[in-house]
Formats: sequence, structure tokens, C-alpha cells
Amino acid sequence: MFVDPLCPECWALEPIIKKLQIEYGKYFSIRHVLSGKLATLNMSRKKRYETIAELWEKTASRTGMSCDGSLWFENPVSSPYLASIAIKSAELQGRKKGIRFLRKLQEVLFLEKQNVSNFEVLKNCARSVGLDVEEFVTDIHSETAAKAFQCDLKITNEMDVQEIPTFVFFNANVEEEGIKITGLYPYEVYVQILEEMLQEKPEAANPPILEQFLKQYKMVASKEVAVVYDITVQQAEKELKKLMLKQQVEQIPAKYGVFWRYVEG
Repeated sequence: MFVDPLCPECWALEPIIKKLQIEYGKYFSIRHVLSGKLATLNMSRKKRYETIAELWEKTASRTGMSCDGSLWFENPVSSPYLASIAIKSAELQGRKKGIRFLRKLQEVLFLEKQNVSNFEVLKNCARSVGLDVEEFVTDIHSETAAKAFQCDLKITNEMDVQEIPTFVFFNANVEEEGIKITGLYPYEVYVQILEEMLQEKPEAANPPILEQFLKQYKMVASKEVAVVYDITVQQAEKELKKLMLKQQVEQIPAKYGVFWRYVEG
């Protein structure tokens, strides 16, 4: 999966990724490749920020995954490169931790409007997902993380990935060309590709009970719950409010829609 931490469409894919992993996770594994595409927007700074802000707002209102474009006028990300290097540094402590760190980075960026090229913000993200912060800081300044990012950029070029997000599906059993799919599609499209790759109909696993889901992911949007459980956003919020009354989750208002944080018991 080719992503950029600042890309709102990658953020909007989160509900679909969660559902795919819950239902069909035993059939595939995801490797995140950082594309560095947004880092190369070549307009004047003011124009560039206006363009990105508008894209964020449009994506949020269309997809229900909130992102607040006003960040680009109040607290703009000065170095997208540093955010990418930070993700690579997190991955050096394990792939799962790398994925958790990427998600946390997206949360503080899209919801809390924090500047993810700020070193303190990155350290706080690392701390909150359980990384060894000292090791993380050392790795950010290391050649290893820089090389890992360069390697991702090389793969992006070799696979001729022009847009973000892009998925390339490979079959582990067969030395075949991968199937490349660019952009944001309905869930069924990804399932169909899985079927084609497997040459059989994969069996969907049932989602866990809602409390378990929240415990696993810590913070989720109403939209993510709705997609994973095949219910409307209104139904999702009704169930989440029940959990809120039990003090199992707290509500986090966002510019578009609502997020919910799991309360550790």
C-alpha cells in the first residue's frame, strides 16, 4: 500500500483497511510503502497550502473521515520529509509498531491539527504507541531510517506509482504481475481483487464485539465502526453512546463526524 502520511485519501481508506483486515486478514499482509508524493508539490507556498486545505475539506466531507484544512493556515507542516523518516524510525521497532505510529501521526495531524514535522509532536506520538522513545530519536538521525525511506521512494518509482493511495496486490504463490489499483474505491472492489488473486471465494471472518474492536484500535471514527459492522453512522453512534454511558469510551468531537477513544479500565 503506497501512502503518504499527509494524504487525506489515505486517511479516508482507514475504515476499508480495518474491515479488510478483520474479515480477510488471514489471506493477506499489508506492507506500507511511503511515496513522498506530497513532499514534492511544486507551487508557491501560499497557493500550495490553499490547495491542500481545500483537498482536505473536500475529502473529509465526502468520506466522513474528518480532517481539518485550517491546519495549513494556522500550523502548517513545514517538512513532510521528517514525518516520513519518523515512520521509518518507528518501523525499526517492528512492523506493527510502525503501523500504530502511522495511525497516531494521522490522528494528531488530521484531528488535533498538530504540526507533524515538529520533533516534540513526533516524540509524543512515539511515546503514546509504546515505542522506546530514546531509540526512536536515535533512529530518526540515523542513516538506517533515511535509507529505508529512500528504498520506499525507489519502489514507488520502479512500480510507476503516480498517485496516492495506490494498492499493488501480489500473489505469494505465483510469479505474476501485481494488480495495481489507484485511488479510493468501495470495499467490494478490494474483496473482488482478493477473490481474483486467490482464485476462490475467501471466507469472511465475523467482526469482534464492539468493545473488543475499540480496545484493539484505541481511537476510531463513527464512520470506521459503521463500515466494519455494516451499519449506518447513526446506528454506530447509538451503540457507541451506550458504551459512553458505561464509561468505556469517550467522545472526541471533530470538524466532520465524531471520534471515540477507548477508556482503559
